[in-house]
Amino acid sequence: MNDKAHIELDFVIDKITNSIQNTITGDSFRTVVSRLKKNELKNITQKKGWNFNWKKELDNDKLEVYKITIEHNIDVIQGLISFSIENDHIYINLLENAPFNIGNNKVYEGVAGNLVAFACKTSFQRGFDGFVAFTAKSKLIPHYEKNLGACRIGGQRMIIATSAARTLVEKYFKT
Repeated sequence: MNDKAHIELDFVIDKITNSIQNTITGDSFRTVVSRLKKNELKNITQKKGWNFNWKKELDNDKLEVYKITIEHNIDVIQGLISFSIENDHIYINLLENAPFNIGNNKVYEGVAGNLVAFACKTSFQRGFDGFVAFTAKSKLIPHYEKNLGACRIGGQRMIIATSAARTLVEKYFKT
């Protein structure tokens, strides 16, 4: 793991859904998680409501950056995640819902949960038994324990272990 201070994550798991769900109609939509490309950064700026510098994430060779989109609408990014591949786990560096998926008037629920499940799926694929770690804001630790099955392992560091990871992967990535 790199030596820089870890960002305290403050994403909210609004709902564990089968995919992502429209908050008005209740319709669920299949999603696609794919690598973020540099040419997509023009729409992912603080001026457009994003909180983090995703160019910096994408420029860091130690991080993998992914976007989540709706299967038949891949031009609209619903959320982003960056993580590093460590020796025995995945470490989530950043996770952010698109600006229109935050707050009381959000368009879709389930985006953050879907992205965390993707990190867990990647962990299984890499032979890490689903283990995912991240640093949480203190006030959200109980939220992550309840909604993700995450465990606090010291300070604000949390992990999602095999059983909880499997539950998330099975919920979001049906085979």
